[in-house]
Amino acid sequence: NGDAGLVTGFYEPQVEASPVRTERFVVPLLSRPADLIDIDDKNRPAGMDPYLAFGRDTPAGPVEYPDRGAIERGALSGRNLEIAWLTDKVDAFFIHVQGAARLKMTDGRLCRVTYAAKSGQRFTGPGRILSEIGEIPLEKVTMQSIRAWFKAHPDRVDEILWQNRSYIFFREAPVEDPALGPIAAAKVPLTPGRSVAVDRLLHTCGTPFYIDAPTLTAFDGNPFRRLMIAPD
Repeated sequence: NGDAGLVTGFYEPQVEASPVRTERFVVPLLSRPADLIDIDDKNRPAGMDPYLAFGRDTPAGPVEYPDRGAIERGALSGRNLEIAWLTDKVDAFFIHVQGAARLKMTDGRLCRVTYAAKSGQRFTGPGRILSEIGEIPLEKVTMQSIRAWFKAHPDRVDEILWQNRSYIFFREAPVEDPALGPIAAAKVPLTPGRSVAVDRLLHTCGTPFYIDAPTLTAFDGNPFRRLMIAPD
């Protein structure tokens, strides 16, 4: 309709990781637990938050799944869900935000994790929280400013991150072509600079979009104007 929109970007972080916990690698990326089930109108108990699309299967019926704070305090410990271990909780959080990452394993392998499921609660971004409590002006909230704040306040990382109750679970995936991104919802790899994500309630995967973002110059220094395809 000619209205302006907001362009945001997806990237696939690459971080060092270990297949086992060590003194240095202490932050896990978890696989989907067996008792995490999809929730819809057919199995949603009366009184459950209608936003929740995932829940915990119990003999008494589905209940809300433990949130980020509970999981990071050990709610799922001892269930052998750990795919890999990272050194930094903030790195792990941004992998949760992106929903994928490449892991440079200490044993020499290059692996990938991609989104498998989530605990179901609403996402609350740390930038919004830090802005609301007066730590970072809203207009200066970026991934870099958030990381810098966490680095300067390591004792407050849990306080801020646990306010985002949503927790992401992953699955392992191969890195068949290092030039391509993770597999999208359309079962094809994301192509850097050419793939765009859409709301599938509004658009169909495979739809072409022409993106005109003259103030975005991150790729080659020129205004971002190009045809893109929606595989996700």
